[in-house]
Amino acid sequence: MEYTTLGNTGTTVSRLCLGCMSFGSGHDWMLDEEESEDLIERAIELGVNFFDTANVYSNGESEEILGDVLAEYDRDRQVVATKVYGEMDESNPNASGLSRKAIEQELENSLDRLGMDTVDLYQIHRWDDDTPIEETLAALDDAVRRGEVRYIGASSMWAHQFADALHTSDREGYERFVTMQNLYNLAYREEEREMIPLCEKEGIGTVPWSPLGAGYLTRPYEADDATTRGEHETSIGRPYREGGGEEVNARVEELADERGVKMAQIALAWILEKDVVDAPIVGTSSVEHLEDAVEALDIDLSDSDVEWLEEPYEPVRVSGHE
Repeated sequence: MEYTTLGNTGTTVSRLCLGCMSFGSGHDWMLDEEESEDLIERAIELGVNFFDTANVYSNGESEEILGDVLAEYDRDRQVVATKVYGEMDESNPNASGLSRKAIEQELENSLDRLGMDTVDLYQIHRWDDDTPIEETLAALDDAVRRGEVRYIGASSMWAHQFADALHTSDREGYERFVTMQNLYNLAYREEEREMIPLCEKEGIGTVPWSPLGAGYLTRPYEADDATTRGEHETSIGRPYREGGGEEVNARVEELADERGVKMAQIALAWILEKDVVDAPIVGTSSVEHLEDAVEALDIDLSDSDVEWLEEPYEPVRVSGHE
């Protein structure tokens, strides 16, 4: 395993973050507690120390499972991230969003489910148009000062919104976001236009979600169409096949064949080459796929490899903010 620091902090994290959205129930591809435990334990054996979940994942089940498993290990060795924003109770209008009330009550609920007094990275899952950013930041700042949160992070939004949040923190003396969790992969690079340059300028580390395009970069695109996940991503408007997406996919396949590795490993090797990327979030329900992801750390791509993989890309619709 390789390690790096989280954003411009001094906290050390593994170059791969284990995404925990697959823990719980609700879909047939999700893992129960025993299966989740096997995956988490193997991740720890492989040197992964960074775990990302959210309160909305299986309505809290993911946090409970992660917390139960990590309780058997030295908590100080793990870096745990969770998120707030999504709806947790449709009958309670204050169980979603980024108001002070929502943040404070949902943070307490997350800590209870995780079985922790402090979460290492607390992230806003999306931007809340109905709450002033000053209120959100003040509540997050208070959580840090109470010792319930060590660092705060953000997730997919427009770059001007993130810039506004950072400016507000600087103006008011509030805790600053140290990470951006955004949609970024070889088939979706719109973040390179504004968000990634902003993060580089401000010393913000990125922890991209869906670095494999929800499977689009793990198999030939014709095969991806036939998968349930592929159909789902298309139905919600992911633009991976638009523009040069099909040629990008074909080149990943070609280079993987030349190297004798898997397409997913080439796609991960590409994103790991990006200096602004701290740790892509690998969401998997398979120990084998997790092991493949760790092996991708040993793949070195030349500048010409990177240029060739990137060449077919064309601008596509912005996605991921929904």
